[in-house]
Amino acid sequence: MVTEISNVTVEPLTTDRFEDLAKLFMEGGDPKWCWCGYFRTTGPAWGTSTAKQNRERLRGLAGRDLAPGLVAFEDGEAVGWVSLAPREDYDRLEASKVLARIDDKPVWSIVCFVVSRKKRGQGIAAALLNGAIDYARERGATVLEAYPVSDERGRIPSSDAFHGTQSMFAKAGFEVAEVRQWNKSTPKRPIMRRELT
Repeated sequence: MVTEISNVTVEPLTTDRFEDLAKLFMEGGDPKWCWCGYFRTTGPAWGTSTAKQNRERLRGLAGRDLAPGLVAFEDGEAVGWVSLAPREDYDRLEASKVLARIDDKPVWSIVCFVVSRKKRGQGIAAALLNGAIDYARERGATVLEAYPVSDERGRIPSSDAFHGTQSMFAKAGFEVAEVRQWNKSTPKRPIMRRELT
């Protein structure tokens, strides 16, 4: 699957393209340590993991037939990433009380985005989201689910935007299925869905 949007190409992560993604993640911040493993791991396995272990876990997932996410390329350089998969792939989601399942529908989940610092604000995340919709549909998904930052929070720092924003998902046809909150002092978390049939 290749999705062309403007001058950005969105492709599934493969072993052959892993080092391209690695360059993006090594720009710094959480990706440099997390390697998109946070939602795939829980408990002591996450708390004691190292950046190297997280990197190798993602490299292993890149070798599967079902990609662990999609990479946005511009002029051959990785400029963005979105993690998506069937919800069951994300142990942390399955264990979450705030983001617990709404119902028994089989869903695919979008859990995070990474956009190169030099490319933020240029529509890369939106291109990745469109690519994710196409990829999930091609792989037989009927419902795509996301857990973005609520619009009620207003402008947020880029470090908090890795879930995507409610408005970005709304523009792509997602609707709020439910809003949850751990307690009255924590931010509201919309759970948004888009039917793919």
